[in-house]
Amino acid sequence: MEPSSTEAGADDTLLKNHPPSLPHKVILKHGQELQEEQEELAEHHPLEQEDLNFERWKRRPLPERSLHQKIDDIKTYLWNAETKEFMGRSGKSWSLILLFYAALYLFLAAMFGGCMFCLMWSISPYHPTYNDRVMPPGMTMAPHLEGHEIAFNASDRKSWRKYTKSMDEYLKPYNDGPQQKKNIPCTHMNDYFRQDNLEESAERKACEFRRSWLGDCSGLQDPNYGFSQGKPCILLRMNRILGYLPGQGKPINVTCGVKRGAPEALGEIQFFPKSFFDLKYYPYYGKLRHGNYSAPLVAVRFTSAQYDTHIQVKCNLNGKGIVNDSPTDRYLGSVTFSLDIGA
Repeated sequence: MEPSSTEAGADDTLLKNHPPSLPHKVILKHGQELQEEQEELAEHHPLEQEDLNFERWKRRPLPERSLHQKIDDIKTYLWNAETKEFMGRSGKSWSLILLFYAALYLFLAAMFGGCMFCLMWSISPYHPTYNDRVMPPGMTMAPHLEGHEIAFNASDRKSWRKYTKSMDEYLKPYNDGPQQKKNIPCTHMNDYFRQDNLEESAERKACEFRRSWLGDCSGLQDPNYGFSQGKPCILLRMNRILGYLPGQGKPINVTCGVKRGAPEALGEIQFFPKSFFDLKYYPYYGKLRHGNYSAPLVAVRFTSAQYDTHIQVKCNLNGKGIVNDSPTDRYLGSVTFSLDIGA
């Protein structure tokens, strides 16, 4: 039976919309149908010989441009008068970019400021929040110009003048006048000078330490500190540690001796004002509350050291809780220096 005219018209319309050259599976474009379509296309359209010529697909070199053309390109890139663009972007595009980065960096700055505010709010400016692992104190010396070496000739002023200048500068804050003016006498105090009952921000008082107490090593009676006589002085100071109570109730003693070599090479040693650090100068409350604090000193004078001999001297802190034999830290509880005295 032949199809009716209506059916024939529908078939013509379908053929017009979907030419026979395209397989019906192109319309579906899903799963297995797409794979079968690709296989059919590969079977019906094999690669031509010129398709295998890969040379034709290589990028052709750009023609050489003159310097004038390059300059014109740069000018156009910087400002295109036709499109009203600056460096390839319109004014609206640049405005959005600047607005974005301004907002971004304002947010980062606000976040950083908030973190710093929380940090500063949570800690005290007067003492560390955690102070449970305080190391034992170290010790420093003066003069300290060329490392830990003191070498000079007693008869040559130029060889030891640098040491005496260093001692003068070091002892300036200990002059009797300023000490009596800003600090208080603590002559009858033999214990720690605790001031914990005051407000946290209140200024703490400090005991005076006068330069004149250093005797022959004060630079007042002998401005050359014994260097001109071959009997040099050095100054020792224990490092300040906030809130530290050295010695556990007993003063910290100082001893000096020959580290390597014959002990008699060092000869007699004198200490000024004493051979220990008084407890009345501790604890230390920090720069904000203890601005007038002057750390106590122990002056050591070598009165009969051998001439023309390289002597390695070690001075130690001795007391409870003190470490002076650390193999990794040479300044922990001790100080080592060499002494060379020439005639």
